[in-house]
Amino acid sequence: MEETVAYDVIIREGLWFDGTGSAPRTRTLGIRDGVVATVAEGPLDETGCPEVIDAAGKWIVPGFIDVHTHYDAEVLLNPGLSESVRHGVTTVLLGNCSLSTVYAEAEDAADLFSRVEAVPREYVYGALDSAKTWSTAAEYIAALDALPLGPNVGSLLGHSDLRTAVLGLDRATDVSVRPTDAELEKMAALLEAALDAGMLGMSGMDAAIDKLDGDRFRSRALPSTFATWRERRRLIKVLRERGRLLQSAPDVENPVSALMFFLTGSRIFGRGKGVRMSMLVSADAKSMPLAVHTFGLGTRVLNKLLGASVRFQHLPVPFELYSDGVDLPVFEEFGAGTAALHLRDQLERNELLADKDYRRRFRREFDRIKLGPSLWHRDFHDAVIVECPDTSLIGKSFGAIAVERGLHPLDAFLDVLVENGERNVRWTTTVANHRPRQLNKLAAEPSVHMGFSDAGAHLRNMAFYNFPLRLLKRTRDAHRAGAPFLSTQRAVHRLTGELAEWFGIDAGTLREGDRADFVVIDPAGLDDSVDGYHEEAVPFYGGLRRMVNRNDDAVIATGVGGAVVFERGQFREGYGTTVKSGRYLRAGERHASALKVGA
Repeated sequence: MEETVAYDVIIREGLWFDGTGSAPRTRTLGIRDGVVATVAEGPLDETGCPEVIDAAGKWIVPGFIDVHTHYDAEVLLNPGLSESVRHGVTTVLLGNCSLSTVYAEAEDAADLFSRVEAVPREYVYGALDSAKTWSTAAEYIAALDALPLGPNVGSLLGHSDLRTAVLGLDRATDVSVRPTDAELEKMAALLEAALDAGMLGMSGMDAAIDKLDGDRFRSRALPSTFATWRERRRLIKVLRERGRLLQSAPDVENPVSALMFFLTGSRIFGRGKGVRMSMLVSADAKSMPLAVHTFGLGTRVLNKLLGASVRFQHLPVPFELYSDGVDLPVFEEFGAGTAALHLRDQLERNELLADKDYRRRFRREFDRIKLGPSLWHRDFHDAVIVECPDTSLIGKSFGAIAVERGLHPLDAFLDVLVENGERNVRWTTTVANHRPRQLNKLAAEPSVHMGFSDAGAHLRNMAFYNFPLRLLKRTRDAHRAGAPFLSTQRAVHRLTGELAEWFGIDAGTLREGDRADFVVIDPAGLDDSVDGYHEEAVPFYGGLRRMVNRNDDAVIATGVGGAVVFERGQFREGYGTTVKSGRYLRAGERHASALKVGA
């Protein structure tokens, strides 16, 4: 008699989505040795199985993929990355926006990262200074893979990291400096080594809005923004030869910049070999209400005409931001805003904000007609105070306060900050994705990726860790209302298999033979809580309270590598400390050949 081999996990009688876009079916999944061993129409033998999840009335979906995070420092301090995993994300990509921690020294990497991503520099530097034992990309990957990772991790090599390592941070941020031929070839060689080690590609930044932290070169733009197209083309050539991708952001001040990415990565200019390019960011911005109409059709036409493969990253939820005073990246669009953010001392910053000459300069910049794209709508009537020592102002917009006081809206804003202490005034605004019809249109647009959560960054500004759940809720609600814009299986595919295929990682599907990264979702838990505001203290960042999402009724269980790591609001014992569930995903690597599941 043949001995029955027990399963490690059985997920019983759920509506199963395989991540390919196929119609869902009620199935029971048996997981063994980290792999989906069986997808069955009927019940499985539960004898000896230590973990049985009753998924009747629930959805079984592949673990979500977050292609745009900035967990590069946090993963060293908190390898469980629990804020993503508790919402069903089982794979995250690091090294976006030209920022990685592979080659640059710890102090340089901290200066590159901290102000741009609004993470306390002392903890970023502390993490890198104590943990950075690597000097090569292969050693970096080995160091990450040795951590007790919660989710799976893939990564890109940051162009600012690369440029800093070769030129030094001072020369890398000097507009008069051009790398020598030898330095350019060294960059290419280091990029080749990173790709050979398994990194997915390179990330860049063409927009000069992001600034350096630290004391040495504070407020200079990121090194990647100083690169010429000669330099970029040389590095893109490496990506083309290896079949890898580029993630970057065009310069919003120079629309030609976006066209250059299409041209440089195209098959026409690459002798028949194109480069996949994932660009920031596709959104229905309040500051550019017509731009939403150009992303889909415009991108598809240019891709076809030029033989390019460009997609824009899209956050499929309203883009709501919060700020303590002026600590918001949109103020870097103004020279006066950068001048304020340059000052870290509260008293010095308050003194500057009260200065009459400074205010005149700020008003001139603020009132100047903006002909090109911008991040912020500049409407202080759409900026509402949520916390303030003067409680009579809570719930009011700065625009309304300006009307009451007979002031220019910018003066009213600055007055409130000075009167109450700049960092004591917390306010909110929505900068994009505010029109449901356009948001739905973008969610269904094939030329955009689902992503751009910025998880692990902008800790006091935004929280989009659960954006996949929010998209699924909108999809389901639209069906209930009789106005569908996306089928549920297509929404799941967009959040899983589609991303995995495009980025070239072993993730995103949940068929027989696939690694068992999964989420069990209770659709009844996809309620208004997914849009709620929450804060949580972060012990590894000195108790700083960061914005998070909390909707644990939606996610019944999250599994990584065949192990249930989060279930009904609780993480397994030892999660992210002594127990390792995730692993580093190398480019092109495949865990197993998925077998076709019969109907």
